[in-house]
Amino acid sequence: MRILTIIEIILEDILMVRATFAGFSTAFSAMQANQKRLDITGQNLANMNTVGYTRQQLQVSSLNYTNPVSHYMSNSEVVVGFGVHMDSVSQIRDPYLDIQYRNQMHKSGYSSALQTSFDELANFLDESHIDGIHQAFVDIRSTLLDMQDLAKSDPVYETELRTRMQSLTNLLNDSARRIEEAKKNEYSRLDGTGTSEQGSVQRINDLLQQIGKMNRQIKQNQIYGQPSLELMDERNVLLDELASYIPIEVTYYKDAQHDGLNADGKEDDASKGERYHLDSSGNVIMKKEWPDDLRVTMSYLDGEGNSQTLVLVEGTAGDGDDNYGSLQITNGGNDPSDLKLQFNGFKSTSKPGEYGTPADPVVFERKKESVTNANGDTIDVISLTNQFSNGSGSLQASLDMLWKNGTGVAKWDAVNNTVMTNAAGDPVFVGRVNDVNGYDYYTRQLDNLANTFATVFNTINKNYTVPGNPSEMLSGNTAATIGISQDWINSKDSFIGTKGDNFNDAIMDMLEAMKATYPVTNTSNFLDENGTLRPEYDDFKDLDLENNSFINFMNHVSTVLANDSYANQNTLKTNVTVLNGIQNSRDSISGVSLDEEASNMMMYMSAYNAASRLMTTLDQALDVLINGTGLVGR
Repeated sequence: MRILTIIEIILEDILMVRATFAGFSTAFSAMQANQKRLDITGQNLANMNTVGYTRQQLQVSSLNYTNPVSHYMSNSEVVVGFGVHMDSVSQIRDPYLDIQYRNQMHKSGYSSALQTSFDELANFLDESHIDGIHQAFVDIRSTLLDMQDLAKSDPVYETELRTRMQSLTNLLNDSARRIEEAKKNEYSRLDGTGTSEQGSVQRINDLLQQIGKMNRQIKQNQIYGQPSLELMDERNVLLDELASYIPIEVTYYKDAQHDGLNADGKEDDASKGERYHLDSSGNVIMKKEWPDDLRVTMSYLDGEGNSQTLVLVEGTAGDGDDNYGSLQITNGGNDPSDLKLQFNGFKSTSKPGEYGTPADPVVFERKKESVTNANGDTIDVISLTNQFSNGSGSLQASLDMLWKNGTGVAKWDAVNNTVMTNAAGDPVFVGRVNDVNGYDYYTRQLDNLANTFATVFNTINKNYTVPGNPSEMLSGNTAATIGISQDWINSKDSFIGTKGDNFNDAIMDMLEAMKATYPVTNTSNFLDENGTLRPEYDDFKDLDLENNSFINFMNHVSTVLANDSYANQNTLKTNVTVLNGIQNSRDSISGVSLDEEASNMMMYMSAYNAASRLMTTLDQALDVLINGTGLVGR
């Protein structure tokens, strides 16, 4: 009886020893995991300066069999871990910082593109650095001062006045021409016409195509067990660039066959199997690993100022190029501003109901109309069928410069296909009225200046010219068309103030016109005793230089441009500073740090050595077990 008891105790102790090679498996898995970590650290260090590279890490989990592997185990057996399992290699990214970065990208892209346009205008309109239209008016006034004491017209002085007026008209012609060139350059930046580089439209289409194709490639690789992290990095770079053109939102989601939701968008027992492995009783065993799809959505405002969205890339929907949309640009005439942009969402799907339904194309187009209100006043307004919100990418900057003229954008009634008006018949404006002074603003201002100048001097000379004789000093009424009249050029005799002895009176009125402000409200030479325009100056009633003289009005135009440019430069600096701050935050999480990787390398190497030492120790224990306990009672 005593011998049997001793044998039972010995057998129980032997059974308490774990499986012979289980410890080796634990040590081996630890060595494998740390070797893989060292490999990943090397990969990170090798790509420290690779654009868009995201730091990688090894995802691991503990192996711990909770169910006894043998019915011979006693109830007091403590089940310990059986090593480490390498789940996957993943990227270290912060989705919230990605959202912030892309939101800031379209703000910076807008300010940068707008500044390019302002700088081009400043080359010929910023008269703080050049002698331009402002100086031409000063020269005209100087010549008139020299002529004011003459008893009659002097051919030399009259030729000098005509020459200086010719210089002014040439400058106005040149400014109008260069504004048109700036508009054409802006249009070229959109569609690439006349350049060796892609326009924004072509680049956006390329980005959408590459993102759509990468969606398919990445998902296919992930289904076959390949993480495709470098492809994901490349896709993220493309998404960042796309955000500089248009405002986008990026969403990750499971496709309809693996999202665990029914047709009503709710989770039920029937749809649970889409996301989990189930046993025969319908209980969850483990989660299914199925890769995410990526959706790219564009945000915009409709003609009434309401927020809308359009899906440009829809995961891996359909086949081929069905999962991404495109952008088209068309020009309706000789004016570069008469353009139309059409955004097409993702095309179609070969599995109806699996993905969202493709939306109708979204058209961005400018409408110009004249609205007559209840008072009979005619108001010329522009409206946009759709537009982006303020500061939303370089594409919007080009559209703002081409479409907005500083008079505001009216709401567009898409139902009635007209400008939206209130009860008084006045147009209803969207948001801020004078948000951007585009190219048409400066064209309008120069046209106003040219028309006012021509009207004033032609009217004055007519009043002091023999009826029936040619009297118009200037021809044309816009900055592009104004010039010296052919009658004045062909005239061999005096052309100014030829009526009687009124030559000096004509010169005095012309000097008065140079210092007058328009509309004329306090210039006695042109007003009667009641403060109203004298009949001979009735043509002045619609002239308005915003209470400026000719000279000061050009200063006003230059000041508007300078203020817009200065404000935008400050905005650009702020946007770039914020963008760099977000980039630094992203780099601190997703970027590769030499110090951190070196520290990790030392830690992983120490863990590898410890696992190796564990294997050596287990070998020694196994040697004792085999050679020291081989015979009972030896």
